Amino acid sequence: MPRPQKSRRICCYPDYWSFAPDQDTINDTVIMSLDEFETIRLIDHQSKTQEQCAKDMNVARSTVTAIYDTARKKLAQALVEGRRIVISGGNYTLDNRISEKITQKGSTIMRIAVTYENGQIFQHFGRTEQFKLYDVADGKIINEQIVGTNGAGHGALAGFLKNAQADVLICGGIGGGAQMAMQEAGIALYGGNMGSADDAVASFLANTLVQNENPTCDHHGHEHGEGHSCGDHVCGHN
Repeated sequence: MPRPQKSRRICCYPDYWSFAPDQDTINDTVIMSLDEFETIRLIDHQSKTQEQCAKDMNVARSTVTAIYDTARKKLAQALVEGRRIVISGGNYTLDNRISEKITQKGSTIMRIAVTYENGQIFQHFGRTEQFKLYDVADGKIINEQIVGTNGAGHGALAGFLKNAQADVLICGGIGGGAQMAMQEAGIALYGGNMGSADDAVASFLANTLVQNENPTCDHHGHEHGEGHSCGDHVCGHN
């Protein structure tokens, strides 16, 4: 019997989940797993050696070589044949060092995370510096905790919430890439909300909080400065 495949450690979720040629006709789709994407990010984008990549991903160098070769072939296929690339799935675990200070919850507890600033729902997910976490049992809040994010960018924040064991995210504007990350992480999303964080959680528990279908960063129509971005991906191992 073959040995079970060891999970590959990745830093965080991507900020961007799909890429396509600028043309009307796309010749099928290439699926790149998150562990394959991680080898491209570490080796080609961060200029790390395969040995360093293997250490970061907590696998053997030969494993990294095999994953990296497959990822490069998929990139070549997409570029040469005009295929769309979609990043999804894979045998991976998220680096959980960013959430060591967060209180662990039991399996029967629901954890709600809210983008947070001065008691209000912070409106730009990718710029969130704090989340307020609410632990709920039997429909009642039993614990609250405000935590710093230790990261920037949609992917890093989505990974933070996954490691923080969040089940639900309540936020203001949130881009398409972050919405994909929430889906990958299995976190229910309630975006496009404003006002008091506590009031929003109370509405959620009363089943009156609306699950907006298009909670993008410009959903509320407020002004953005030129060059606005919901966040830049900054992560890596020290």
